[in-house]
Amino acid sequence: MLYVIISQDNEGSLPLRREARPEHLERLETLKAAGRLVLAGPCPAIDASDPGEAGFTGSVIVAEFASLDAATQWANEDPYVAAGVYASVSVKPFRQTLP
Repeated sequence: MLYVIISQDNEGSLPLRREARPEHLERLETLKAAGRLVLAGPCPAIDASDPGEAGFTGSVIVAEFASLDAATQWANEDPYVAAGVYASVSVKPFRQTLP
C-alpha cells in the first residue's frame, strides 16, 4: 500500500539539511531502485523552486510499504530526523487516484 510521509522542519533547519542530505537521498534512491517511490521532495519556504537561504519548511514522500508500521519505522529512521531537521513527522495511508 502507499503511504504519505509529511514532515515539518524545525526553524533554521537549512544547515542541518545540507549536512544530512546525502544520507537522506541515499535512502530515497533505495526506495526508487526497488520501484516503491512515487514522489519525494522538499517544500520551499518561499515561492521559488530554489529558495536559497530561505530554506525549506518540510518534505513530502509518497512510497509503498508493507504496512503503516513499516512506513512509520522507515520515516522515523530518516537521517533528517536524527539530525534534528524535522520538528514532526506524520505518516498516513495514501490512495493514489490520479495520474
